[in-house]
Amino acid sequence: MKIKQLWNALTTFERMLWLTSLLTVTAAFLLAPSKDYLTLTASLIGVTALIFIAKGYVIGQVLTVIFAVFYGLVSFYLHYYGEMITYLGMTAPIAILTVIAWLRHPYKDSSEVAVNRLTKRRFLILLVLTAIVTIGFFFILRALGNASLLFSTISVATSFLASALTLMRSEYYALAYAANDIVLIVLWGLATIGDIAYLPMVFCFLMFLLNDAYGFINWQRMRKRQTRK
Repeated sequence: MKIKQLWNALTTFERMLWLTSLLTVTAAFLLAPSKDYLTLTASLIGVTALIFIAKGYVIGQVLTVIFAVFYGLVSFYLHYYGEMITYLGMTAPIAILTVIAWLRHPYKDSSEVAVNRLTKRRFLILLVLTAIVTIGFFFILRALGNASLLFSTISVATSFLASALTLMRSEYYALAYAANDIVLIVLWGLATIGDIAYLPMVFCFLMFLLNDAYGFINWQRMRKRQTRK
């Protein structure tokens, strides 16, 4: 879809949510005494990705891959190795797989992905995999001397769960991402205490939380509409 088509596809509320997210992150950046343009770039790409993921559009996943790269770099400079490894080694690859999966499962002839119902068996398998990944990352991060080990480990768990649910085309991806947003608000809040330049990341994930809440609501609407027709 072209940029004009993407804009026209958004509802008035979605446009306001997107613009509010962009303005909030930018305002936080301008108010910070020191400027980190890499952080600002990651934040703007991230909130843009979420509004299109909430719509079920593949472009949202493409932007997620780009966001993961920028966010990974920001995390590296702050020694949040857990975040760096999670986004570059897990979120980005899964997002690439999700692009393929969503392209293969459109809802009829539209740009919207077909929502998939998650079975209990798949959900249990996913929980087991999440536990295995989390435990493995805990020992890796501890060996690397990762800052904020506890919150970084929880972030790994919620990130993996959210990415996997997105790949499976389940509306519950948004709830997992919302949990991850809360963890990251705390994580970057701690970083901001040391350097106010990271304040945009706090506002970035506050906006992520709002977007993910809307994403869950909209995907429920999508599922009901797709099931009804």
